[in-house]
Amino acid sequence: MLITERTCVMNFENAIRGARNPMNSWARMDSTYDEKGNFVLGPNDLDLAKRLARAGSDHRKYLRQIFVSVDITAPLYWWKEFDTYKVGTVANSCSTMHKIHAKPFERDDFSNDYLDEGGLQALDALIAYLEGERVKFTQDKTNKQAWHNMIQLLPSSFNQMRTVSLNYEVLINIYYARRTHKLAEWHTLCDWILSLPYARELITVREEN
Repeated sequence: MLITERTCVMNFENAIRGARNPMNSWARMDSTYDEKGNFVLGPNDLDLAKRLARAGSDHRKYLRQIFVSVDITAPLYWWKEFDTYKVGTVANSCSTMHKIHAKPFERDDFSNDYLDEGGLQALDALIAYLEGERVKFTQDKTNKQAWHNMIQLLPSSFNQMRTVSLNYEVLINIYYARRTHKLAEWHTLCDWILSLPYARELITVREEN
């Protein structure tokens, strides 16, 4: 499973203004803000933005200045793959080191949507063991063995939330590298990418080509 929450897209106006710097064409800017405060690209600005996006990474540097912040909850096995993207991304995660004992372990703490009955039984048995060790540790914080048992047996299906910052250029790379991936979580993330403002015009540039 993968959940995206609290999406915020920022700096469209400054990015488009910067895209006009090479030709000093600021007078042609025609974008506005709607009544909800959303940035709306005008015909001139949208035409320029699309042309530069199609021209390749050397010409669409302005996309690196369109910032996105989002909270993503996903299993650790997915986060290991996401960590491939080191350039242009920042992530602050909930801490398993400090907070693994803060609440009881439950099935919903783990991605299990593709497990069969046998897999669910194995997961439930592990959850019961982890919960027993958690209780031991909460009763005696000096019981480091119980803490180590939790940390070292925590499965990669454990869901972790991270607040992630990206930009539109990074999202182009992610979308085309992962949209056909075998993990369903990547498909969910790619669907979220397509929901962003002007994603069809500026992120899925290869389809338009």
